[in-house]
Parts: sequence; C-alpha cells; structure tokens
Amino acid sequence: MHSISDITFVGGGITALLSARLFSLAGANVTIIDRQEIGKESSWAGGGILLPLYPWRQPDAISQLVIPSIAAYPELAQTLIESTGIDPEYIVSGLLMPQLADIDKALHWCHKHSINPSPVSIEQQNDFLLNNQSLYLDKIAQVRNPCLLKSLKQDLLQRGVKIVEHCAIEKISITNQQITQIASVSETFPVNSVVITAGAWSGHLWRQIFPDSKDMHVDVFPVKGQMLIFDTPVDTLDTMVLENDRYLIPRRDGKILCGSTVEYADFDKTTSEQAQQSLVAFARQLFPALESAPVLHHWAGLRPGTQHGIPYIDKHPEINNLAISAGHFRNGFAMGPASAQLLYEMMTNQATTLDSSPYQLSAKH
Repeated sequence: MHSISDITFVGGGITALLSARLFSLAGANVTIIDRQEIGKESSWAGGGILLPLYPWRQPDAISQLVIPSIAAYPELAQTLIESTGIDPEYIVSGLLMPQLADIDKALHWCHKHSINPSPVSIEQQNDFLLNNQSLYLDKIAQVRNPCLLKSLKQDLLQRGVKIVEHCAIEKISITNQQITQIASVSETFPVNSVVITAGAWSGHLWRQIFPDSKDMHVDVFPVKGQMLIFDTPVDTLDTMVLENDRYLIPRRDGKILCGSTVEYADFDKTTSEQAQQSLVAFARQLFPALESAPVLHHWAGLRPGTQHGIPYIDKHPEINNLAISAGHFRNGFAMGPASAQLLYEMMTNQATTLDSSPYQLSAKH
C-alpha cells in the first residue's frame, strides 16, 4: 500500500507533467503513475511544433488553448533550464507554409490572434519555389520533445513529485461517489483526487473502469504517426516547413525531423517500409538538399485522437474526485500549458480563465 497523495495522475505524458507541475508549485502532494516510462508514448514521439497544423482549419477550441500556451513557453523553458540544467531546446525557428489554397482564411486567423506573417527570404523562395499564396510565420517556435520531457521529469522529481513507472492501473474502488483507491495487478494506491491523463489509452481505460457507463462516454482512440530523422549538417535548413499535413523540423544539432503519417491501426506501433519510403520521398521532393542525407532513425507513436481534435478537460459530474485531461491528438505540446492551467482552475474550484464548455465530457470532441 502506498501513501496517499493530494492528487494522482494516471498517465505520464506532457499533459500530466505540466499539470502536475502546477499542482506541485501550489504546494500539493502529487503522484504520477504510468503504464511504462514517463513521457515515452505520444509525447516522446512527436515533432514539437508549437502550433497546430493549419489552425484556421480546426475548431476554435483548439486555438483557445494554443494561444496562451505559445505565450507561456519562453518562461517555462528558461525556468526548466535554471532548475534542472536540461535544455528543452525551445527554438524560435519559424514556420513556412508553401502554396496555401486558403491563404485568406489563414491571414484572417493570424490577424485575429496577433500572429504577424513575415516576408519570405530569397533563400526560402529559391529552396521552395514559393508563390504569393505562401505564408511564413517567423515567430513560431518548437521544442525537442524528449528534451522537454526529460527536463520536466527532473524538475518534478526535485519538487518531490512521486513518479511510479511500469504500473498499469486497471481498476478503481468507489464509495459514496468518491474514488477511494486505484489499483494495478500488484499495487494499490489510496487517493484523494484522480485525473485520467493516459493519452491514447484514456478511452480504453475509461471503458475498463466504467464498463456500464453509457451516458459518460470518453471517445479517445489511438492514431499512429510514423516519423523519421535525417542526419544533416547544422544550418542545412533554418525554418520548419509544412506542406499537405507533413513537415520538416530542423533541430539545433542540424538534424531534420520529418513527419508524419496518420494511421488508424488500434494500438499497433510497428513501423513500415512503405511509410518510410513515403516520408523520405516527401522530404526530398520538398527539400532536395536532403537527397543524399541518410535516415538515422524511424519510429512510430500513438496520438490520443478525438473526432474533432478537441481534448476532454473536465471533472466528472457524479464522481466528486475524478477528472480527465486527454485527447489532445497532435497538439499536446502546443496546447499543454493552457490545458494544465484550465485543469488546475477546475480542480481547485476557481473561475476558469478560458471558456471551459468545449472541453466538457458532454461536449462534441
């Protein structure tokens, strides 16, 4: 039997880590329990672009979480460097989007959110054969997912957050509309408050612990994404590039990440030669400088998908000490800080800074 914490997170991806940090900063005793290693699922596997892909094509509920999150990252990154010595590699590398069919809609979104486009450079014009329907946002940043996760984990450990790894929660005990404990096959944890932050496994876990719940359905499902990284010299590419839902991301050490596929294959994380060839062909056609660059690594992750890409961030209406923050799809990093803040305000019974209605369990996702 473990000691009781003020709040226990079931799942340890970016959403849980950022949320746990807020509660810990406020003085709460926090535990994170993960089915494998902290941050090694979708959060580790992604690209780290701090903007949704074509946000003007997505629901406003996504932008509502993204805009304050973008503003929060510079201070967060610097604070983590100072507290842990681990650099999250927050880089304002800009984002270039060639040949947009809906450029007017894109410009309207930028104006609405005070994100000012910049003129493309001569080098960009030559490299990507841009036309007047291209968009360059030079203030858009990225983080290197594994680095940010490593620094957050270290920061939490230094703050006394308890991290339990390789522990799959399978059942809960409820008395008088209150969760009293949660359990894996071999371990039991008494709880005060519980938050489901299990990423792509959140829907499966919800159905497992509430098998008879028909009214409160959590529709979060796995969406596989395959990615790869090229070995290239520093300064081969100086900006992120997005075209037709695929992208190139130059890292600080010069390597260029390319992603990603969107596959509905349940919980299968295997990579395929077909996907690798497709990503390599895309990258080299978009940016011919990669023609002779070797592929260093090819991997896959499982994103927590919802029907419209909107996450669930809500307290259970009947079980007093249960909440959920899951279903961020491709935007867990881009929506992370504001999602954590919204969850914190809900759990501490504060007035929410943002309109919380789009993220409720009863809303369309």
